[in-house]
Amino acid sequence: MWQLFKDSAYDFIGKRRWAYLVSVIFIAVGLVSVWREGGIRYGIDFSGGTLIQVRFEQAAPVERIRRALDQIRLGESVIQEFGDPREFILRLPLTEAPPEEVTRRVQEALAADPSLGKPEIRRVEFVGPQVGRALQLQALQAVFYGMIGILIYVVIRFDFKGGVASILAIVHDVLVCLGAMSLTGREMSLPVLAALLTIIGYSVNDTIVAYDRIRENRGKGFKKGLPFAEQINIAINQTLSRTVLTALTTFMATSVLLFFGGKVLEDLAFVLTVGVITGTYSTIYIAGALIVDWTAWAEARARRAKKAVAKAGSA
Repeated sequence: MWQLFKDSAYDFIGKRRWAYLVSVIFIAVGLVSVWREGGIRYGIDFSGGTLIQVRFEQAAPVERIRRALDQIRLGESVIQEFGDPREFILRLPLTEAPPEEVTRRVQEALAADPSLGKPEIRRVEFVGPQVGRALQLQALQAVFYGMIGILIYVVIRFDFKGGVASILAIVHDVLVCLGAMSLTGREMSLPVLAALLTIIGYSVNDTIVAYDRIRENRGKGFKKGLPFAEQINIAINQTLSRTVLTALTTFMATSVLLFFGGKVLEDLAFVLTVGVITGTYSTIYIAGALIVDWTAWAEARARRAKKAVAKAGSA
């Protein structure tokens, strides 16, 4: 079988401190961006409101559209170009007026400005406040239960340390994706939630492959007496070709969606693309490294406790 990295012996575990630093920097930058934006930006699916997709006969300046919408006083609206200078997505906050009335008033306000040309309403979506809050709760539950299920599976199949390290690696990937979304001004929507859940499964899958190789090596008596860190490093190198080739094929598919899938799929494809990269990175540098440091900490603690008991006995 052809391998991309044949007999590789890269010292991934030895570089784990640098990997931790890189991860902390990316996560910190993302969290600062989320904080400056006042939290994660929720789309209509989660926040509630009215979404209107409108197309004009000619390119329309955002300022003119906003000026027209200000005349009907429906609150602060978000106006985004939708893949074409003539097409826009209008996100309007919740109002007491029914969505049909909101749509009619928006269309009349836009048509009243002759410089914009005749507006064509192409899509209208409405989500009430109760539905939006319920979807937020269900989204959190989906992520939480998914991680609990993964933790239980890895603990049963491998050990508790592996389970916790897998969850921490997943949290790392999700935080990086959320930070990237905030930095690029993207919103949390149902397709993005689906992408995050997909990344959670993708990330843990590669990690489990590496864990499985460690167990296989131990069962074969592979190089007995090696330090635990070296065992982890060997397992990562042995599965490196599989990990990178899987990531490359997935990356190519998500990149095609990102650049050629249109605006509707852009946010989903963006999260998947970022998630594939950070998921591969966390598999190689983070998940195994966490187990190594946890094991080293536990062994050092046991040695200190043993010395303390011996010292107390001699006294």
